[in-house]
Amino acid sequence: MAERFKVSAASTNASYGTLEDGKVAAPGADDVITITGPSPEPFDSAHSVLGKAEDQKKTNGSVDLPDNQPFAVDENEGLSGYDKNLYLYSEELEERPRVVSLVHSLANYNAIIPSANDHDQKPVRRQTKLGTMLGVFLPCIQNIFGVILFIRLTWIVGTAGALESFMVVLMCCCVTLLTSISMSAIATNGVVPGGGSYFMISRALGPEFGGAVGILFYLGTTFASAMYIIGAIEILLLYIEPRMAISDISDDANKFDNFRLYGTILLLIMATIVFVGVKFVNIFATIALVCVLGSILSVYVGMFVNVHGSDALMTCRLGERLLKEDPVNKSASACTPEHLWPTFCKSPLDLHNRTGCYYYFADHFNETYYERGIAGIASSSFQKNLYSRYPRKNNYVTENGSSVAAKNLGMGEYNQIMADITTSFTVLIGIFFPSVTGIMAGSNRSGDLADAQKSIPVGTICAVLVTSTVYLTGVMFFAATFSPLLLLDKFGDSVGKQLVVAQVAWPHPMVVTIGSLLSTIGAGLQSLTGAPRLLQAIAQDNILPILDPLSVSSKRGEPVRALLVTAFISEVGILIGNLDEITPIITMFFLMCYGFVNLACALQTLLRTPSWRPRFKYYHWMLSFLGLSLCITVMFMTSWYYALVAMVIAFVIYKYIEFRGAEKEWGDGIRGLALSAARFSLLRLEEGPPHTKNWRPQLLLFAKLDSELNIKYPKLITFASQLKAGKGLTMLVTVLEGDFSKTYGEAQAARLSIRKELDHEKVKAFVDVLAAQNVIEAINHFMQTAGMGGLRPNTAVLGWPYGWRHQTDAKAHRVFLESVRNTSANKMALLVPKGINFFPANNEKVVGNIDIWWIVHDGGLLMLLPFLLKQSRTWKGCKMRIFTVAQMEDNSIQIKKDLKTFLYHLRIEAEVDVVEMGHDSDISAYTYERTLMMEQRNQMLQEMRLSRKERNSVRGFKFDERPALAQVQDIVDKSFKNDSPVRSSKVHFLERVLPEEAAAEPPGISVDLAEDLVPSRSPSPQRKDEKDAAKEAGKDGFKKLLDIKPDKANVRRMHTAVKLNEVIVSKSHDAQLVIVNLPGPPKIQSSKNDSNYMEFLEVLTEGLDRVLMVRGGGREVITIYS
Repeated sequence: MAERFKVSAASTNASYGTLEDGKVAAPGADDVITITGPSPEPFDSAHSVLGKAEDQKKTNGSVDLPDNQPFAVDENEGLSGYDKNLYLYSEELEERPRVVSLVHSLANYNAIIPSANDHDQKPVRRQTKLGTMLGVFLPCIQNIFGVILFIRLTWIVGTAGALESFMVVLMCCCVTLLTSISMSAIATNGVVPGGGSYFMISRALGPEFGGAVGILFYLGTTFASAMYIIGAIEILLLYIEPRMAISDISDDANKFDNFRLYGTILLLIMATIVFVGVKFVNIFATIALVCVLGSILSVYVGMFVNVHGSDALMTCRLGERLLKEDPVNKSASACTPEHLWPTFCKSPLDLHNRTGCYYYFADHFNETYYERGIAGIASSSFQKNLYSRYPRKNNYVTENGSSVAAKNLGMGEYNQIMADITTSFTVLIGIFFPSVTGIMAGSNRSGDLADAQKSIPVGTICAVLVTSTVYLTGVMFFAATFSPLLLLDKFGDSVGKQLVVAQVAWPHPMVVTIGSLLSTIGAGLQSLTGAPRLLQAIAQDNILPILDPLSVSSKRGEPVRALLVTAFISEVGILIGNLDEITPIITMFFLMCYGFVNLACALQTLLRTPSWRPRFKYYHWMLSFLGLSLCITVMFMTSWYYALVAMVIAFVIYKYIEFRGAEKEWGDGIRGLALSAARFSLLRLEEGPPHTKNWRPQLLLFAKLDSELNIKYPKLITFASQLKAGKGLTMLVTVLEGDFSKTYGEAQAARLSIRKELDHEKVKAFVDVLAAQNVIEAINHFMQTAGMGGLRPNTAVLGWPYGWRHQTDAKAHRVFLESVRNTSANKMALLVPKGINFFPANNEKVVGNIDIWWIVHDGGLLMLLPFLLKQSRTWKGCKMRIFTVAQMEDNSIQIKKDLKTFLYHLRIEAEVDVVEMGHDSDISAYTYERTLMMEQRNQMLQEMRLSRKERNSVRGFKFDERPALAQVQDIVDKSFKNDSPVRSSKVHFLERVLPEEAAAEPPGISVDLAEDLVPSRSPSPQRKDEKDAAKEAGKDGFKKLLDIKPDKANVRRMHTAVKLNEVIVSKSHDAQLVIVNLPGPPKIQSSKNDSNYMEFLEVLTEGLDRVLMVRGGGREVITIYS
């Protein structure tokens, strides 16, 4: 039985026929095609069905179709509704979950903490790891033992006595031990990639405290390098080679000038070594470690070898005062009244007439003693050195610092040894404390440890205990071994400028002298290597914008700029010259740092945050507060004014980061210490993407300029300001095509023009203009390099290429499509506003609906964007409506219920609607025909893009000067003419072109192309032959056009675009803004595929005034967690 199916132009929008003898034959728009016989076969292609129908019409004149039979059906009847109706998003659905399954899983929220392998977490690299001994213990030992042990500890013991010097060392060691316990708790409460106290404090207390501690720790490390350099120069000039001095170093002023000069030279050498070869620094560190351990061992062995004393150091004492050694005569005869007479008396030698002599010599000329400086442990030196004898500056060195003999009456120095500074218990703490720092060396290397949470506590605490034991026992042994006056001789003047502690060493004093020099230089190199990297790490965290230039590395990855700054600050410390004046500064910085470590541990323990679960269990908040109290006490005991200066520096940095730094890098920042501790998270402040809770679009806005270098679409800036509401980062960039050397002036003018527009819109943004030969590469470079650290843009905003159909060279949409691909490659989100000139201004208030068409889950960006827009005054009055698409096999009622539950967890108020698309899933004739017309258009445009040489072969083919689109439309219309009255195809390539865009767009064919394609008015015979040949070529071209069969995948994609557009227009025709997923670009790049993709987007958004197409960056941007 034959049924009849009437195919009209209203339903199909075109008719099809065959080409006979070069003519186009097709049934009229109102002809009736009858198909007889059984029901039609399944669709293998719409073109084949039409071919069979036309063959049947040739034989019997009619084709019959059932009235309810679709124009074309899919041959794959088993495909699901998603394969039929959402094939445009097929590539997205392969990689990302469907909305239906996503909302179902998220609606059933069970309050489980996110897993540790969250994609926001930076992966931990696993390499060959170190153990506790090599990774923590020995590095801490090397950093703790320093120059103070060799050149100041004996003097501290002689000044403070055994008891008080023991308390000085014990107090300093208690500070480091308590800090080590607190640090072990923090370091074992998760992974510490590196950074020592800076990383731990910034992740525990927030960027404000972290930045303050980081800067203080950096300054302490930098000034420590100056201390090591001055200490090395002191050892070199005083104890190894005094002849290198450029002036008499017996005078303090000249001595410190020599220290400054040679210290600057050594700083330049060491900085050059650090710049050229860090490997050499690491090799030298091993040598320095061997030197320091060998020197300490030789000293301890020597004290037991010389248990009964030694004649290696002999001192001369006049009464109670210690005298300098005669550089010429070093024997006992030099310590007699006769030998000392020329020094203290102006008159000739006459022991009975001492009127012309120095008063103290005249009174005690017969009290000269030549004594052992190394009395030995078996002697009574320990009892003599038991109590303190703090001298005042310029007083004489005596066993009893407060005696009359110690007072300086202004009679001159002669060859008596005098105190260079006024000392006290607190002053000695400030001088000694830098010798116990270095406990962070293990935590700084946590990334290289096999088991950091085990090695850091064990290695650090053991290192502190060992070094504390060495220092405490050293105090006792020094007090028992050396004579009181020799211990008071800071620079060894009484023994001929010899290093006191070295003279007791076994087997030879040079072991300690050379070892201390090398170990001090090694420690200085370590400081100059570590401090710039710490400063660069702080700069790369973007918590201090003023430090941004220092985050740049050289080609070899070296922080050259940070090294230069470090060397400058170290030079400031070297210019101080006096080691005893540098050490209090270092003490303040390190005590502030250690105090914050204890504060972080105490607050974490008291607040009992759920994330506070250290593996190290031997800590308590009382111990942490005791450590904090000791830090503050020692600070003010040492120097109250230095303590205030350090606190002011920390406070200024804290406030600066709070108002300028943290607001930019970490959303709202951490407002206080309690909130920071309660929401403790190491990952939140890591370099890289922020946590999902704090994610907000950091915009990279690409602006197009007109011929006058003004922004072509200012509404893009308005849209960005409404989306950002003054928060976060906005970078507005543009590209000038051309040579930079020739467009520099235009680039500066464009920059000024953009800034003027930003000021007009009251938008704060960074502006950059790039001149490049290739626009696509320039945009890609912007995406890769824009921003710095945490201030990198994560969302690109691209304008829609409105005139892409009018350009025969496909440049507009090629730039757009390559930018879309590069955005995906850079893991950035993408926003494409279409109809931007219809978007509201900042002074307007919009009332209505913002419709979100959630087709593919893209990280929740479609949910977050309207919420952010509603924060602005312009969009505040709008309501949100969320639409999602379901198929016949889905449970629409359950989907709607799950989506409402999900929105409830997100705390977002919106109406929910589920649209079913399965009831009419067959491909219509309109879809098929539109796909065919699209491919025919692409073929014609491809012919127009031939090179000049190829175009010369078709000179007889005349084109007018209308846009290429109109020419293609005419050719397609001509291909559908027949003997009936002329009826052109009712499918036209229409688009909404803004008036200014249409005026600005040039004709589709360039002048030279038109000249080549338009024949001359008086053609020669040769041109006439060419014209005939061109006509034949034109006929062949029409045949090729009509022989085109649409690709089945393109038909299905067009079906998706048409169906979705129908649904969107019907539901959201009155919406103020429509937000929809942007389908992914074709993976196979070709001009044909790209043009098809653009056509699909045009169809998808047809009939909508304001559209925002969104594509996520491959990460979650919204969460249901608190």
